[in-house]
Amino acid sequence: MAGIGAVLIKAFAFVAIIAIGYGLKRIGFFHAQDFYLLSKINLKLTLPAAIIANFSKISMDVSMLIVCVIGIGCNAATMLVGYLISLGKDKSEKAFDMLNMSGYNIGSFTTPFVQNFLGPVGVAATSLFDTGNAVMCTGINFTVASMVSGEDEKPSPGRILRTLLSSAPFDVYVVMTCLTLLKLRLPVAVVTLAETIGGANAFIAMLMIGIGFEIRADKEKLKLMVRILTVRFGMAIALAVGFYVLAPLELEVRQAVAICVIGPITSVCPAYVGRLKGDVELASAINSLAILIGVVTTTVGLVIML
Repeated sequence: MAGIGAVLIKAFAFVAIIAIGYGLKRIGFFHAQDFYLLSKINLKLTLPAAIIANFSKISMDVSMLIVCVIGIGCNAATMLVGYLISLGKDKSEKAFDMLNMSGYNIGSFTTPFVQNFLGPVGVAATSLFDTGNAVMCTGINFTVASMVSGEDEKPSPGRILRTLLSSAPFDVYVVMTCLTLLKLRLPVAVVTLAETIGGANAFIAMLMIGIGFEIRADKEKLKLMVRILTVRFGMAIALAVGFYVLAPLELEVRQAVAICVIGPITSVCPAYVGRLKGDVELASAINSLAILIGVVTTTVGLVIML
């Protein structure tokens, strides 16, 4: 098990990489569009490789699929709370709160932490949580928010399925889960290649976060940001404690689920807010601030649990 010092040192390293990415953007070494290039590398290469490498080291039974259901349930719960805290507001504000309360940034944020401290079983549990999370984040959350806002765009089940299947991490989650449940193993050469590429996942993910980091908001919007993030992370801490203490799962799985729920909001949220003609700048600021808070909550969570 990792000690407190090891957790803090690794968390500092992650924060330092984020700061380096942000600093290099500010001096012109990186530009805003470079975020999208690194995002492609992360989502299409390093994250899928990390998933393959870690799934190849474990065995798993069907009972672990409950973690997928937990990922779906946590999204549904945060969406509901987002709706409840916006009662009395107009439809667009309800939709905004629902989107900014829901979803988890697992692949780019949580997985690098889990990769370093919880081992293959923890990464597998995180991947299963993200499978359920992806089902919600890539379609269902937006569908519900669009219905609440009164917008005409209501994605069909077929469109949601196509969106899911176009996601490389989701496809790899599904394939590797099936192979692991069936006790089938990939060739050693494939696993070795995946381990080499996946080893860069944490660095690419954190550098990408730093390049995309931006906070701009006036005092009125700042109040809204504080309200949403206070409720979101207050609920996250309650869920993390509940899963860690009460869930009838093995320790490493409970640790992984707890870390998943105290992480930041999904990075696709600002894009969905834009599609509903909402305040994209405010959603981006909330997303960036959630990353800072997520670093703190994730680090503290690891220190307590390890």
